[in-house]
Amino acid sequence: MFPIVEDRKYRHKLWVDVRELCVKYIISVEQVKRFFEGLSEGKVYATRCRKCGEMYFPPQAICPRCRSSEVEWVELSGEGKLLTYTKIYVKPKSFSHYSDYVVAVGRLDEGVNVTAWIDAKIEELKPGMRIKLVVVKRKPEGYLTYGWRRA
Repeated sequence: MFPIVEDRKYRHKLWVDVRELCVKYIISVEQVKRFFEGLSEGKVYATRCRKCGEMYFPPQAICPRCRSSEVEWVELSGEGKLLTYTKIYVKPKSFSHYSDYVVAVGRLDEGVNVTAWIDAKIEELKPGMRIKLVVVKRKPEGYLTYGWRRA
């Protein structure tokens, strides 16, 4: 007997393995290191393409729209409004040591959408409310990242 199932849509045979695959990766951030330096300074940055004017968060070294490498760094105000949110009960293994948490999508006043954890109880949240994007230290790992809080 093999752990094989049939894909419903294409009727292809699929192997379903019960073993876990742990993947560790290293990614160069040299072209966007200003973003990480900004977090160390308590600032959150995006990039804006000098050629077409499109703004990107997370920052992009090359504009996905026009493929130009002429981008400038823009410090974000952090001010925005809540678009939507959800509570995460079933977490990926890398976040399994955390209690259930809330993830929100907010639109910054600069016009970019940001998905991040929000430091608020779900019953306190309402779409359209003002929120603030801030630098946070993720515990227990101790690294800096960004997250939402109520404004």
